[in-house]
Amino acid sequence: MEDLSNYRQSYEKDSLTENAIPEDPMNLFQKWFHQADETGSGEANAMTVSTFGLDGFPKSRVVLLKKYDEDGFIFYTNYNSEKGKAIAQNPNMCLSFFWPALERQVIIKGKAEKVPEALSDNYFDSRPHGSRLGAAVSNQSEVIPSREFLEEKLATLEKQYDGKEVPRPKNWGGYLVRPVQVEFWQGRPNRLHDRIRYHLQDDYSWKIDRLAP
Repeated sequence: MEDLSNYRQSYEKDSLTENAIPEDPMNLFQKWFHQADETGSGEANAMTVSTFGLDGFPKSRVVLLKKYDEDGFIFYTNYNSEKGKAIAQNPNMCLSFFWPALERQVIIKGKAEKVPEALSDNYFDSRPHGSRLGAAVSNQSEVIPSREFLEEKLATLEKQYDGKEVPRPKNWGGYLVRPVQVEFWQGRPNRLHDRIRYHLQDDYSWKIDRLAP
């Protein structure tokens, strides 16, 4: 066993106060996302997606955010994957972003729904040829016998679609996560971090609260 008790970092880069935030959390998310992207420290759109599995256990994994607007956050995956089956059973889920260079994280609770097929088609067609083949090859989350099994399937499809467009598999597409709660976390000294939570009201306005760190 390794003792990590002495792993500590003092957070001192910024603050988050009520008089400096917008009424809509998507505006603050956009500002923070652009700042994270400008740091050049990695994929700012990498987010942790948490779902309730069919076995009753929560599960989290990192996927890439591909679009966000006033409606919510969009990512793409295999609908028959473990996460796809989990969402079909329970669309309540959580997204989280951690941007260590800025000492910030964002936690989003929301409900997922499939995006229109035309939107999934447009995004799929924008992907590199190899990525489109990869989506067609992989029955995501299923047990497979070996790495060679995947590579042989890929080789077969490469011949089949040599010089041709790869169609989007019908079991592959996007989800829109409509937020009902968005929490912004800014690291502060002495672990007295700033936590500002936006909660969606019945009239679609946002209630803003400060949470104890």
